[in-house]
Amino acid sequence: MRQVVLDTETTGLEVGKGHRVIEIGCVELLERRQTQRKFHRYLNPQRAIDEGARAVTGIDDEFLRDKPLFAQVAREFLEFIGDAELIIHNAAFDLSFLDAELAQVDPGHVGIASRLTVLDTLMLAREKYPGQRNSLDALCKRLGVDNGHRDLHGALLDAELLADVYLAMTAGQGDLGLASATSRAAPTRSVIAGSMRAALKVCFASAEELAAHTRRLVAIDLASKGKGRWRLDDLSDRAA
Repeated sequence: MRQVVLDTETTGLEVGKGHRVIEIGCVELLERRQTQRKFHRYLNPQRAIDEGARAVTGIDDEFLRDKPLFAQVAREFLEFIGDAELIIHNAAFDLSFLDAELAQVDPGHVGIASRLTVLDTLMLAREKYPGQRNSLDALCKRLGVDNGHRDLHGALLDAELLADVYLAMTAGQGDLGLASATSRAAPTRSVIAGSMRAALKVCFASAEELAAHTRRLVAIDLASKGKGRWRLDDLSDRAA
């Protein structure tokens, strides 16, 4: 299965006010493993960058003055993503900008999400960690992904971090033979060796927690009159 982790930086937050894409970063995954193939371009937006965007990205108008226009890299960008599943954090934002850029190049452009599968890691994180902060930085901290070098936002850097975050959030699918299945499947807790730059912390149950677990199984067994799915006489085998 081929997936492309994608991120953009823009001149501002509202595409409806004519803001443009100034950076695209893409990272390729094959069967849940990062390859060396990447797509990264800075773009001349032909307009000024908002102060807020400049502060977040560190990119200024002068730096972009000699960079290509989106129209000049559009074909290469589309060829890179191909028919891959796209993995994007807050996908609606990035896709609205990319669709606007592509529509300027081709008035007959059909929205990216209408022809490709898109997995929004922000939505996935909200389902997995309800009520918690789910920004990219927050997820890196929660999942043990090293983002200490992320002083500023950058499309390629953020795509690389998001690839690690995505693999951490959905770890275990490869071990269950789901590498070729849709990544919308429910994530599991096991970790694929080598899938992340930073290892997840492994926590083992304490003696008190094990005792509480056993008491719970006893209660289930009594309530089901010995017909429970987990039988007490299986405990010794499971502990071995």
